[in-house]
Amino acid sequence: MSIKKQLQHIIKQNIDNSINKEDINIEIPKNKEFGDYSTNIALKLKIDPEELANKLKADIIDNVFVVKPGFINFIIKKELFFNNLLTILKEKENYGKSNIGNNKKINIEFVSVNPTGLLHIGHARGATYGDNLTRILNFIGYDATSEYYINDAGNQMNNLGISIKERYKEQCGLSYELNDDCYKGKEIIEIAKNIYNEYNNSKLNESIEYFKEEGLNILLKKIKEDLERYRVTFSIWTSEQNLYNQGLVDDIIKQLRNKNEIYIKDEALWLKTTKYQDDQDRVIIKSDGTYTYLLPDIAYHIHKIKRGYEELIDVLGADHHGYIKRLKAAIEILGYNPNILDIKILQMVRIIKDNKEIKLSKRTGKTITLNDLVDEVGVNATRYFFSSRSIDSMMDFDMDLALKQSNDNPIFYIEYANARITSILRKVNKNNIHITTFNTLNSPYIHSIIKKLYEFPNTVINAGTKKTPHLIATYVYELANLFHTYYHEELIITDNIEYTNERIVLLQAIKIVINNALDLIGIIPREEM
Repeated sequence: MSIKKQLQHIIKQNIDNSINKEDINIEIPKNKEFGDYSTNIALKLKIDPEELANKLKADIIDNVFVVKPGFINFIIKKELFFNNLLTILKEKENYGKSNIGNNKKINIEFVSVNPTGLLHIGHARGATYGDNLTRILNFIGYDATSEYYINDAGNQMNNLGISIKERYKEQCGLSYELNDDCYKGKEIIEIAKNIYNEYNNSKLNESIEYFKEEGLNILLKKIKEDLERYRVTFSIWTSEQNLYNQGLVDDIIKQLRNKNEIYIKDEALWLKTTKYQDDQDRVIIKSDGTYTYLLPDIAYHIHKIKRGYEELIDVLGADHHGYIKRLKAAIEILGYNPNILDIKILQMVRIIKDNKEIKLSKRTGKTITLNDLVDEVGVNATRYFFSSRSIDSMMDFDMDLALKQSNDNPIFYIEYANARITSILRKVNKNNIHITTFNTLNSPYIHSIIKKLYEFPNTVINAGTKKTPHLIATYVYELANLFHTYYHEELIITDNIEYTNERIVLLQAIKIVINNALDLIGIIPREEM
């Protein structure tokens, strides 16, 4: 149990009030003179802070005092933090793990880009978030599955086939035409060129279906390769076309008819989503008989529910915000709890280079792909920059900053901390130090570090349960900052064996936690700089 939760429990036992423990606010004071933790509960409940402070006794508390106008502040026994250093060394890569998830089955679907082009920077942000969340949830005891939904059916795939065939005609020296719906990325030209290089002009009479299948196979393979390079792997790849082949989409239509939740208007088939908090009813089959995106998406989500998942998390782009109510409504119409679905919306990313925004357009082919970004700044920098911001906010990806080999660059700063510690540990070469008590770790710089190390398990739990992986990126940066400050203020290696050994243990613990945190956001830190 975290110190905050323990303090909440202690306070709750000593107040005559129906307030929930979670509503007892525990903060870390910015001014170190005000102790390790502070609460405003006396002000909130309008009770005598001195009287309450005198009641708050526990094994973890060294001292309790009141700061005007009524904050109750705590100094925690240092033994608690010192013992945690030994716990870190014992648990190593398992430090921070927990079973709070109780093996709850969660499906996290992310990226799921139409296989009509390469992954770009928007997909990179979604890939980072989804992969980080999967790692964190599994680390704290959930059974989290990552899933990619392949949109390999529908009109966009026909447009892919048309685009490749027209480019193939160009390769054959014939006239060609790309309409507004065609894809104009360089990868489309490359696919057409490959077909021509292998078959010359012998494929001119092939149908659009042939070019569509060629494009799908090549682009999907490339997407998988790019994701793997980015350290993102998926447990499951689900094909939209297979949903049709298995009859799951038609089955949804039958179920909706049986429930009398659809009607015909203007020769189209509509779903009665306004009965379930949507702002308007939604078309699922258009007047020309083609299906809207919503219908196979309903089938897909019901398919996931039937596979036994207790929670579905979708990571979607900013243009999908209006999709939330209609999809939840459909789930409820079909007899399931709509709250099983949690849709996370990714805000836009601007790429900044030389202090200017780079304008992008997938349709015209003017994009920065995930591979381009990784080639330019590396996997670690790309993942950290995307990991460091909440997906709820727009972000600027500063490529110049990501390339800087200085402390201004947060990932450089973190990796430098890891490399510094690694270098020191190599020099002393002491791996089996047996310490049971700590007598010299008494500076404020060290105390800040050991408090931060203690907070790691609770930070991981918050990052997972609140679905906010950026908390891990923030945490590891703050830990690196505390280490660098300590490194510049105090000697680490001296002739005093006890002094040195205790600091070696401290550095080993810091390194373990830095590496554990970075692993949760898909970063492999450098050992040398």
